[in-house]
Amino acid sequence: MATVVILGAGISGHTAARYLNKWVGDKHRIVVVSPNAKWNWIPSNIWVGVGQMDEDDVTFDLAAIYAKTRVDFRQAKALAIHPEGDAQSERAYVTIEYTDAGRAGRQDRVEFDFLINATGPKLNFGATPGLGPEHGNTVSVCTADHAVEANEKLQHAVEAMRRGEKRTMVIGTGHGTCTCQGAAFEYIFNVDHVLREAGVRDKARIVWLSNEYELGDFGMGGVHITRGGYVTNGKTFTESLMVERGIEWITRAHVNRIEPGRIHYELLDGTLHEIEFDFSMLIPPFSGVGLKAFDRAGEDITAKVFAPSGFMRVDADYTARPYAEWSADDWPKTYQSPLYPRMFAVGIAFAPPHLISKPMQSPNGTAINPAPPRTGMPSAAMAKSVAMSVRDMLAGADKPTHKASMAEMGAACVASTGSHWFKGTAATMTVYPVVPDYRKYPEYGRDMNLTFGEIGLAGHWMKSILHYTFIYQARLRPGWSLLPD
Repeated sequence: MATVVILGAGISGHTAARYLNKWVGDKHRIVVVSPNAKWNWIPSNIWVGVGQMDEDDVTFDLAAIYAKTRVDFRQAKALAIHPEGDAQSERAYVTIEYTDAGRAGRQDRVEFDFLINATGPKLNFGATPGLGPEHGNTVSVCTADHAVEANEKLQHAVEAMRRGEKRTMVIGTGHGTCTCQGAAFEYIFNVDHVLREAGVRDKARIVWLSNEYELGDFGMGGVHITRGGYVTNGKTFTESLMVERGIEWITRAHVNRIEPGRIHYELLDGTLHEIEFDFSMLIPPFSGVGLKAFDRAGEDITAKVFAPSGFMRVDADYTARPYAEWSADDWPKTYQSPLYPRMFAVGIAFAPPHLISKPMQSPNGTAINPAPPRTGMPSAAMAKSVAMSVRDMLAGADKPTHKASMAEMGAACVASTGSHWFKGTAATMTVYPVVPDYRKYPEYGRDMNLTFGEIGLAGHWMKSILHYTFIYQARLRPGWSLLPD
C-alpha cells in the first residue's frame, strides 16, 4: 500500500483528494493536510462581502466530509518536505504542525510515496504597508472571514450614506504584482449593485485601482473577445461596464502604502499620487506559503525545489529570456517536479515560468504588472489531471500519463455584477487558451471561436447555478463525479 499526501484542501487539493479517494482509496492511503478546518468556495466570497450570502453558504467542515471517505485528514500546516528521507529512513516525508484545538503546535511527520502540493498562496498583505484587514487599513474578500468583515464595514458605509454623507470607495489591487484582478473586478460591481439597491449610489464615488496596463488585462496579457458577431478587445468590454455604472478607474498603479483613509500609489510613469477613501477592498499579492525542503543529509534545498517566489518548480521552462522569446511551450504540462518525480504541484502552488502580461517597470524600478491567474477552472483541471497521473503511476506507469497545460486549456469566468434573480447581471467570458499561443493563433493568440464575452441576466443565473453545483460536488453528494469540474 502506497501513501499519497496532498498538501492543501482548497479547490485544487480537494479535487485531487476526492478523485483519488474514488479511484484508489480502497488500495492506497490518502492523507490530506490543511491548516483550515473548513473548505471555502472562494468565488462566492464576493457575495458574502456584500451581504448577499452568509459564511455558511460558502463553507463546510472538511473533517465531516472526509469522515465519509477513506481519506486521512490532518488539520495542520506543512512546514518542510524531505523528499529523500533522512538519516533514520529513506522514506520521503513531510513535517507538519497541527492547527486544531486539541493538538495545536504539535509537530509530526507524514511519510509519502507521492506528494501533491496544493497549498495555494500566502496572502502577502505585508508586501504593502497598511494593506489588509488584520494589521492594515483595508478589507479583503480572499477568505470567508475576511468577506464577513468586509460586508460589516460596507454596511456601515451604506448607513452613513443613508444619513446623507458622501463616501469614496476604492477597490482593486494593493500591489504592483498582484494577480486575481477578477475577484476585485467582481466585487466592485456587486458593491455598485448593493448601493443602487439601497438607494444611495449617488452618495458614493467608486474608483477601480489596478496594476493592469489597461482595463481587461486580468494578468492574461489582455484579451480579444467575440461579442455580437464582432471581435472587440477586453479594454473596450471592461470600460463599457465601468462607464455604464459611473465607476472611475486608475490603471498601471502600484500601491506603496496605505494610511487610515489615504492610499499612496505610484504610476507606471513614475509619478506619485494619493487618493482618500472611506472604504477600500484591495487584493494582496500572492507568494508561496513558506515550505522548506531538505535533502537526506539535512541540507537546505529549498532554492532548488522552489522558485524565489516560494512556489514549487515543475516541468516548465524557467530559462530566463526576453519577453519576445517567451512561448506557450514554456508552460508546464504534467506539473511534476523535475528533481523528484513523485512530487507534483497544482493550482497556485506551482511556479509559472514567466508572466503572461508583458513585464513592466516604472522609471523608479518598481514592477507594475499582473501575475498570471491560476485559480478556478485551471486549478481544478490541473488537479484532476495530476490525480489521474498519480493513479496510473500507482498502477505501474513510469511517468505522468495526463497533461493539462494552461497553453492548451480554456477557462470560463462568470463575474457577477449584481446578485438578484431578476435584476442581477453577470459578465460571462470564455478564453481559449488561457496562455496565448501566437504560433497557433497568430492574430490574437487565442481561438476566437472559443473566446467570447456577453453581459446579462442569464450570466447571473449561470453564476448562481455554478455556486450550488460546485458546493454539491465538493460535498461529495450522490453523483458528484458526473458533474463537470
